[in-house]
Amino acid sequence: MGATVVERHDVVVIGGGQAGLAASHHLTRSGIEHVVLDAGARVGDAWRDRWDSLRLFTPARIDGLPGMPFPLPATGLPTKDEMADYLSAYAAHDHAPIEQGVRAESLERSGDRFTIRADDRRFEAIEVVVATGFLSAPYVPSFGAGLDPAIRQVHSAAYRNPGSAPGTSVLVVGGGNSGVEIALELAGAGRRVSLAGTSTFLPRIARFRHGRPFFAFARRVLTLDTPIGRRMGARMSDHGSAPVIRVRQSDLNSAGVGRVPRVAAVQDGLPVLADGQVLEVDSVVWCTGFRPAFDWIHLPVLAPGGLPRHERGVVAGEPGLSFVGLPFQTGFLSPLVGGVGTDAAEIVDGIARRLAGRKARASAPGPATVTEATAG
Repeated sequence: MGATVVERHDVVVIGGGQAGLAASHHLTRSGIEHVVLDAGARVGDAWRDRWDSLRLFTPARIDGLPGMPFPLPATGLPTKDEMADYLSAYAAHDHAPIEQGVRAESLERSGDRFTIRADDRRFEAIEVVVATGFLSAPYVPSFGAGLDPAIRQVHSAAYRNPGSAPGTSVLVVGGGNSGVEIALELAGAGRRVSLAGTSTFLPRIARFRHGRPFFAFARRVLTLDTPIGRRMGARMSDHGSAPVIRVRQSDLNSAGVGRVPRVAAVQDGLPVLADGQVLEVDSVVWCTGFRPAFDWIHLPVLAPGGLPRHERGVVAGEPGLSFVGLPFQTGFLSPLVGGVGTDAAEIVDGIARRLAGRKARASAPGPATVTEATAG
C-alpha cells in the first residue's frame, strides 16, 4: 500500500453547512487559500434530512448568507428543502472549494500545523475552522430503553411525518422548537398528543411585523458586547437551549395539544411523569435535543459539557483553531443562519491577521551577527 499523500492548505474548514460556507465566503474575499470538507454527498444534505414539513423559524430576509439574499419574499419562511437548495446555489455562486463526502475523523496538532484525517486522506493546515454545528448527537434519556417494545420510539432526528409515530396516542417529549412544531403536526393529523416539558415562548414583540423589531434588537443588543446580552448568553450556555420562536401556547391549545409535566422515569414499560402520572401511549417522539459530538478533536479544548472553551469562537491555548456556529458565540443570532455570517467575518479577520504575521516573521531577516573587538 502506498504512502498517504498529505494535502496541505493554509486553512481547512470542517463542515460545509451555512457556517462553513459563510467562513469560506470571507476567506475567499480575503484572498486566503482554503478547502472546505463536508461529510454530505451534496451541499445542504443536513437540511434535506430533516422532517418533511419543517420550515425555518426565521423569515427569509434574515436567512441569507453574506453576498446572496435568500430568494423568497422577505417575510417568507423557507422550507428545509428550499434552504438546502439555497446552500447549494450559494456554494456554486461563490465557487466554494468544497470537498463532498469527506468526513473528518480526527483533528490533532503536528508541530505548528494541524492534521485532519478523513478515511484514507490526510490534510494539514496552519488554521482550522470547525463549522460542524454544536449539537449533532441525538439524545434520548437512558430510561427510554425501558419502554415497552410495543411503543414506537423515534427521535426528532429520524422523525419525517406523522407516519413516523403510529397509533392514536402520542407523547412528545421536549418543549423546544422541534417539540412544539412536531406536536402541532401530529395533532393536525388527528392524533391525541401530550407534550411533556416546559416551553419558553418569545414575547409578542418578537412576532410583531414578522419579528423585524425583535431581530433588529437581537442583532444590536443581545450580544456579548452588552450587559443584557451577556446575561442571556449565560442562560443559554447549557447546550444552546433557546426559546420557542414561532409557536405560541394558544396555538397548542387550539390544536388540542395537552401539556403534561416532564417525563421522569419508566415503570412497567410505560412513561411516568414528574407528578407520578403514568401514560399509556402508542408512540413517543423524543424531542430531547442533541449533545455535542466533538470527540474527534484530539486536543484539550473541550469543557466538561462537551462544548469547546473559546472566546468569541477562538480557542485559547490552541492558536489557529476557531469555531463558527456555536451557541451565543457573539450573540443570540450566532447559531442561526442569519447570524453565522457576522461571526464568520470576525473569525476570518483574526485568521488573516495571524497568517499575515506568520508570513512577516518568515520573511524577516535573521539576527545580525556582531563581532565585538576587545582591547588586547
